[in-house]
Amino acid sequence: MQKSTVTKLKQALIETGNLKDYGTDTVTLVLSVSDHRHRAEVKFYRYNSFKQAWVVVAQQLAKTPQESWVRVEAVQSTQKLPREVFEKRLAATFRMNYWRYGISFDAEFKTALLEMESNGQAFFRPSKEHRIGKNRSGSWVDYDRVEPYLNKREGELTVDIRHTASVWVFTTAGVFTDGQQIWNLSEQEDCGKGIRVVTNIQSELQEVIEHGETFLLNQLKENGKFVYGYFPARQRVLSNYNVVRHFSSLYALLEAIQFTKRTKDFGKVKSAIQWGLENATIEKEGAIFLNDNGELKLGGQALLMLTLSKYQDVTKDETFMPILMKAFKGVPFFREPSGKLVHVLNPDLTLKAAYRIIYYEGEVAFALSRLYELTHDENVMNLVKQILDYMVANDYGKYHDHWISYAINEALLVFPNNRDYMKLGLKNVFIHLKFIEDRDTTYPTLLELVDAAVKMTDMIKRSGNEDLMASYDLVRLRQVLRQRALYEITTGSFLPEIAMYLYNPQKFIGGFYARHDSFRTRIDDCEHFLSGLINYYNYTYRQA
Repeated sequence: MQKSTVTKLKQALIETGNLKDYGTDTVTLVLSVSDHRHRAEVKFYRYNSFKQAWVVVAQQLAKTPQESWVRVEAVQSTQKLPREVFEKRLAATFRMNYWRYGISFDAEFKTALLEMESNGQAFFRPSKEHRIGKNRSGSWVDYDRVEPYLNKREGELTVDIRHTASVWVFTTAGVFTDGQQIWNLSEQEDCGKGIRVVTNIQSELQEVIEHGETFLLNQLKENGKFVYGYFPARQRVLSNYNVVRHFSSLYALLEAIQFTKRTKDFGKVKSAIQWGLENATIEKEGAIFLNDNGELKLGGQALLMLTLSKYQDVTKDETFMPILMKAFKGVPFFREPSGKLVHVLNPDLTLKAAYRIIYYEGEVAFALSRLYELTHDENVMNLVKQILDYMVANDYGKYHDHWISYAINEALLVFPNNRDYMKLGLKNVFIHLKFIEDRDTTYPTLLELVDAAVKMTDMIKRSGNEDLMASYDLVRLRQVLRQRALYEITTGSFLPEIAMYLYNPQKFIGGFYARHDSFRTRIDDCEHFLSGLINYYNYTYRQA
């Protein structure tokens, strides 16, 4: 690396403070380096002074290519724990991959592991009884994975890591560089710990979206089908497939292309739409249905219409309009005489499941609203109104579903003074606001919900119905919007400083993950993150 970069890294690290452990009279620096293609190589340097430790680190950095991803950290607080205490604490973590400390099996840190070394390679495994969000993780150390890793990193180990009486836990503070810019790493005790401190949210957001479009586009194979997803920490590719998410991911990809203006990518999306139509639709009684493994889902019908509408809207290519209208003809098959929508039909159009998931009603109302904007077909408008009126009558605002908010926003373009729709939309977000503020997982649909809600409150103001919002805290809503957008960038995006600890790190840049599920990334994870962040950016920064 350039001397100037090394000097800046040194100064940035010094400014984090607490470099020396006065309890042991030592300084421990940790250097992680990745060439983008391989997991980071990690080395601990332990000396009596920062000066001594930095000389060795600087020598290594001088031999490191400038464009490498580099983290330099200083071990800060440390605590020696009896092994049984450590094991109980690890098992008590509420979600897997939520252990946020480094560990060492010896006092000299020759067997130390950074937090992301452990989580990035699934060294901690959850118990078989663990159910995400339901109980404690029951996590335990998989020594069959840890031992070979440490032997390769350090050479033959001088301690038996399986049976040491004590385990040392520690935290670090540090900095990261991609060779061009240097970021401080957050020390906050949340999922953003160890991730860059964002100082320019607009530019970081734009970059995340641009990388996100590239990642999602790269998941499309030549035949138009996606690679469905990965467990990067386990080095596994997901083999199942959900065609509803195939179309919803294409919808988000269309939003992203519209954002980046990489219009050459529309061709790949068109091929992917054609793959879906050829491999996952059936025609019955003059209507086209999305067939997901023998199930005709209301949500599938919605996402098929939504994606085809979006494609025509942004490309002006009317190729799919006949199919779109046949998909519209399929919606009434999901309606009972009472106006209630059923969720799943068999391929022969008989009922399979009256209810599957609350998202479906909001999805279909949103899709129909978008179709109406495209066609101005009175039949479409009438069906949208019937569905929304049913949702009002049955208090769908209690479900705090982002699709409902999307649907209300579109409906208010057609019915700008419908106070019932406004009340439904307001309740849909505000009864859920505290949950959104406090949520520790990234949960990307929460940003989508708040995005839509902020737009809706502005529409209500413009319509002269501001009295409906007198009991709601609109300032807080705006604050939560920014909070969630920033939280998603720093806790759900595969930024280099976290991807560098996974296999083939560059493969995942631009992807989005669920930390609590072995850093799982699926096309629908990317879909929701991209939609939320794009809508946030467009509403927050585009006017400038």
